Amino acid sequence: MRAIVHRDNGGPDVLRLVDRDLPAPGPGEVRVRVAVSGVNPADLQARSGGPLGFPEVTPHLDGAGVIDAVGDGVDPDRAGQRVWVFLAAAGRPTGTAAEFTVVPAEQAVPLPDEAGFEAGASLGVPALTAHRALTVAEDGPRRLRPGALDGRVVLAAGGAGAVGHAVIQLARWAGATVIATVSGPEKARLATAAGAHHVVNYREGDPAAAIRAIAPDGVDLVAEVALGANLALDLAVLRTRGTISTYANDGGRPVELDVLRNMVLNTRLQFLVLYTAGPEARAAAAEDVAAAVRAGALPVGEEHGLPLVRFPLDRTADAHRALESGAVVGKVLVDVPW
Repeated sequence: MRAIVHRDNGGPDVLRLVDRDLPAPGPGEVRVRVAVSGVNPADLQARSGGPLGFPEVTPHLDGAGVIDAVGDGVDPDRAGQRVWVFLAAAGRPTGTAAEFTVVPAEQAVPLPDEAGFEAGASLGVPALTAHRALTVAEDGPRRLRPGALDGRVVLAAGGAGAVGHAVIQLARWAGATVIATVSGPEKARLATAAGAHHVVNYREGDPAAAIRAIAPDGVDLVAEVALGANLALDLAVLRTRGTISTYANDGGRPVELDVLRNMVLNTRLQFLVLYTAGPEARAAAAEDVAAAVRAGALPVGEEHGLPLVRFPLDRTADAHRALESGAVVGKVLVDVPW
């Protein structure tokens, strides 16, 4: 099979296209013939600085394809099943930037026929992170389904990003009123296409007043991508006992915490990353995201607020450069030829 590998950390130039033997699934594992591989910021971080843990690593956590072989203990009827894959390269050398990958069976989730492989490869880290962000409030819910967020107001910071897009879609599917913050009119168009009920440009006027006009009692939950830059705005619009759920700190601005103000608000500050969220939380997220996919609630593409930027497998390094540059709005995908 053909695979992208790297043996050292560094820039995109460390990625190489090579020929490798076909991997065999072990007990409890499945082998997936990959159709589309998704690229996430976490993949760039793993390539550039994280400890490899193996002599050679194939990158990328997410992807979609068809199960073509199963290991011992896995239902043989799963062979031939269309699936989306998550966390393939987490603690393993077999990511999805290859013609075949091997993952634990529970990390290959059935993908409905009506959902394209590009949609499946866009799930994984963004959708599961969004689910986690929406289910950590003190008063719940812990699971998402239609009606689970009825009466709640969710603020999706950076609503045109991959996670922000999934936050908008999942929150709306679960019944929330969704406000998205964006930096300009083009991203406002995308957030609206994703399903946000209201969009606020945080670079214009008084964004806190604009959000308060929509939600006079305050926002129940903020899904935050840039905590250092946005904390003041978040606190200005958060209701008492509201939650700020942060999954990134884009821009790297230091977080300055006004302890007294947060005490008075009874703020819940929840930091999250999938790797350490625990197997129960990840399994619940995968089940709920799969249900949303079956309901048609997580479409991708520019008309749904998430443009797709695609590269062939032999240009995986260019896919990394595109995402690393910060110039790409949407989801970067790598197409794997069959």
